[in-house]
Amino acid sequence: MAEGRIIKAISGFYYVKSDGEVHQCRGRGVFRKKNITPLVGDFVVFDKNNPDEGYVMEVKPRKNELIRPPVANIDQAIIVSSATMPDFNPLLLDRFLVLIESKGIKPIIFVTKKDIISESQRQFIDDYVREYQQIGYEVELLSSKENLNELSKLESYFSNNVSVIAGQSGVGKSSFLNAINPLLQLKTDDISKSLGRGKHTTRHVELVEVGDGLVADTPGFSTLDFNEIEANELDECFPEINELKPYCKFRGCMHNKEPKCAVKQAVEKDEISNKRYEHYISFLNEINSRKPRY
Repeated sequence: MAEGRIIKAISGFYYVKSDGEVHQCRGRGVFRKKNITPLVGDFVVFDKNNPDEGYVMEVKPRKNELIRPPVANIDQAIIVSSATMPDFNPLLLDRFLVLIESKGIKPIIFVTKKDIISESQRQFIDDYVREYQQIGYEVELLSSKENLNELSKLESYFSNNVSVIAGQSGVGKSSFLNAINPLLQLKTDDISKSLGRGKHTTRHVELVEVGDGLVADTPGFSTLDFNEIEANELDECFPEINELKPYCKFRGCMHNKEPKCAVKQAVEKDEISNKRYEHYISFLNEINSRKPRY
């Protein structure tokens, strides 16, 4: 038996890296009976007696996992949004942030294509960048074609980390990974202008080496759901709201219709972004209106 990490999963095959070598493996049949699905990023025990095809025998406990994208044992999530083509979408960005925060994973925000927007668009983006930085998020504005100085700065984010890259299709995830490590040659495609979004060019999940770290290159997503988040957990996914909730009059305050709510008071004083609060209420209503699970 040997131990390693799954770095790629395609069509029922798991590619396990161990001691610098990659082994093609299948999962044990008992996994299906026990409802165990190995994920990219999992640490596993595998049988490598057969040099052509091994078997994953055990999946080690995970520190975290995501469903979209399906990756485990992540140190940080880099959420990529574009300034244009497709247009910057704060609501979608906040959906990603909520999902990442709910897993206890550190989010980092990259906004791409800053070099191809107008001055008014740049002001709009800069306002949002300052807003997210004030909350405490790390934010980087990137060009569509990075220079060497910018690439060196980005590499520091990846060093000694396992990162997941998430974001809407067409925002430039594969493009900037290729720029940092040209050997990757990840497939990219042009924006479908008629749809206003990118064509899906990434077909599987794989951990690739970028800047002395590992990065999950994943398909882009245009929607996210909150099926794993309960209504009373949502405020924990908004750092600025979570910070103020101890000062609300009522324990368990949902920051919606309750009186003497510290969060609503902060919104009225412009201490919390009204847009972020509107997104919180929208997400809260969405969670409350979903069908109960049995």
